[in-house]
Amino acid sequence: MILFLDFDGVLHPEFCSDLQIFCHLEQFESVLRDCPHVDIVISSTWRQTRSFTELRTLFSPDIGARIVGMTPIWQDLPKLVDVLGNYPRHVEIEGWLRQSNRIWERWLAIDDRPYWFKPFLSNLVVCDTETGIDDEVEHQLRRKLSH
Repeated sequence: MILFLDFDGVLHPEFCSDLQIFCHLEQFESVLRDCPHVDIVISSTWRQTRSFTELRTLFSPDIGARIVGMTPIWQDLPKLVDVLGNYPRHVEIEGWLRQSNRIWERWLAIDDRPYWFKPFLSNLVVCDTETGIDDEVEHQLRRKLSH
């Protein structure tokens, strides 16, 4: 299974002080340690200003080693936009799946912007932008990753 990971609004509140950055990282990593079959792909906009190596080092070494890529930018995928519509994060995920030849694998996304995905998408776990991962989101994430 592949988990597409946003940072802002997920691993910390969307708008937060430097002291709060990655305040939910430990909780997130705990979930992933219980799901060793899950690869991680960064879908966060942080991928536009930081290298793959730099992003991996933000995580504990065991989790960072499971980060297998970063999604492309939706503007670089005009044919997918034509097919999927104006859902930028969903387009980026589909683009990564196709470019990585993993289109048939099960995937899940965790994000705080459901409007960046096609409506009623069952493989999306939505966080509250103002809080990020909380106990309810953790429960949903665990349930969906275990199936």
